[in-house]
Amino acid sequence: MSGHSHFSSIKHKKEITDKKRGQIFSKLSREISVVAKEGGGNPETNTKLRLVIEKTKEWNLPKENIERAIKRGTGELAGGKLEEILFEAYGPSGIAIIIEGITDNKNRALSEIKQVLSQNNGKLADTGSVRWLFERKGVIVVNSQFTAKEDLELKVIEAGAEDIHWNDNKKVDIYTKGQDLEKVKANLEKQGIQIESASLDWVAKENVQIGEKDKIGSKKLFETLDELDSVQEIYSNLAS
Repeated sequence: MSGHSHFSSIKHKKEITDKKRGQIFSKLSREISVVAKEGGGNPETNTKLRLVIEKTKEWNLPKENIERAIKRGTGELAGGKLEEILFEAYGPSGIAIIIEGITDNKNRALSEIKQVLSQNNGKLADTGSVRWLFERKGVIVVNSQFTAKEDLELKVIEAGAEDIHWNDNKKVDIYTKGQDLEKVKANLEKQGIQIESASLDWVAKENVQIGEKDKIGSKKLFETLDELDSVQEIYSNLAS
């Protein structure tokens, strides 16, 4: 399996402005509220909540922000009604895109996303016309520079993962069945493997190559979508 194409400002931008950091805090807080509403406010029994809280550590989201977001989700604090959204789209050269988001106004979010797509050589797709090109999988990212390739591959197999992909930047994508993500992650940690991130992602069944001009256009599209408050994650079948 080739490496999956997942655009995330949280993973790829090392130097950001205070405004951007505030936007990331807001997105993480909304995600916490949604998963707390769905599965309860205890990370010991709510796997999704536990994964989101771990994701916040990279950005040092204050503990009080996390607690406040959980209470909004469980109804202990008042807050706007948030809902998850998912849109399917096409980008430059017809690449397939899945956009996940959280919003308190679905119509506004849809309008903003449509505008960004139309301004960047993209368009919304009918429901189901893109999603079938992807699979829902657990994706664990580790840094391979401190572990021999053969040793890491053996540990990944022993942990119960489905597949592994070596990237050019010393990062390794480890794939699991969605329901096995927590188990494989725990098994890797027991073997001394340091996890950089773990999440449930949309992974393209096959990635596509496009021309350099449209690659640049796709990157601009992803970055502009990411600026929208309602957009949480962006996945595509563009070969990285």
